[in-house]
Amino acid sequence: MRIHGVRRMTVAATAFGTLLGALSACGSEAAGPARAGGATGSRGQAGPRPTVSTVPTTDPTRIPGVGDRLSRQIPRDSDQVVAVYGEGGDSADSTVVLYTREGPAWRPVADWPGHNGRNGWTMDHHMGDERSPVGVFGLSGAGGVLDAPGTRLPYDQDEGAYAPPNDWGEAHQHDFDYVIAIDYNRLPGTAPDDPTRPEGDDKGGGIWLHLDHGDGTSGCVSVSKDAMEFLLRTLDPDRHPVMVMGDRAELSA
Repeated sequence: MRIHGVRRMTVAATAFGTLLGALSACGSEAAGPARAGGATGSRGQAGPRPTVSTVPTTDPTRIPGVGDRLSRQIPRDSDQVVAVYGEGGDSADSTVVLYTREGPAWRPVADWPGHNGRNGWTMDHHMGDERSPVGVFGLSGAGGVLDAPGTRLPYDQDEGAYAPPNDWGEAHQHDFDYVIAIDYNRLPGTAPDDPTRPEGDDKGGGIWLHLDHGDGTSGCVSVSKDAMEFLLRTLDPDRHPVMVMGDRAELSA
């Protein structure tokens, strides 16, 4: 089943092969056990997670904790921002906050604990570095194993294409029940498993927002199933949603 006219893969084998190619970041998450201390990174125990109430707010017309460099990259017509506040440059822990713009002011709607790349963050993401890319990226397509829970985003439902391999282990079997493609090194508006990499394969790809499995990822961002359902029902292409993501130091620069 495909919703909103997204093109179906011709055969199941092709779909599965395309999925593995697309998951240059997410697809390797279950290839082996998490590294020791993977949830906190090489900087040791992470501090308290920021939440809607603790992210500093000085100007309601700005996304809290986001400095000039990234604020300038938020499109003027974007009225929905999913901000990912990483605990630190080498930490896999983060907090995900949805903001909506009402008039000139940004309002926090909901926040959830989440995870990012198990090695933390990077301004220069490459295949296999297991870090999430810092930046501002569109959110233009979704999909997954399960039927859409009610979403305005183009939704690509395919149980065969998005089901993780059985040998990934039980903890990862629901990672891709729902996914939202993060428009890093991909063609905006295509299905999440589209393998096209405009900047080349070395820059990685397949960076998704997907279901959390309790630990760091290989570059994606993960949140709970409830959070994914809420975001899928709330994000509206007409409001041009984007994700602003990075560790707190890079976000505030």
